[in-house]
Amino acid sequence: WMLLMAPGEPGSPIDIDGLPPDLANSSASAMDPRANGQLISLPLREAREHFERAYLQAQLQRFGGNVSRTANFIGMERSALHRKLKTLGLYGEE
Repeated sequence: WMLLMAPGEPGSPIDIDGLPPDLANSSASAMDPRANGQLISLPLREAREHFERAYLQAQLQRFGGNVSRTANFIGMERSALHRKLKTLGLYGEE
């Protein structure tokens, strides 16, 4: 759930003037499904690839680039994670 607080009467629509400046000034990146997390418009394979890449980058960062700890946390064999990182073009980034 998300709580939005904006000026106006309860239940009234929120227009662009009621948004924080960083949201109101968003440009074309807001329309990019990969930029704002809305992968629903992409084919399954492409959406899964974007999700896996972002997820694995975040987990690797969380564990300081330690592939063994990352693999253990996400429930993958270390060798399988190495293959997945290579497939996604992330090998060597950790």
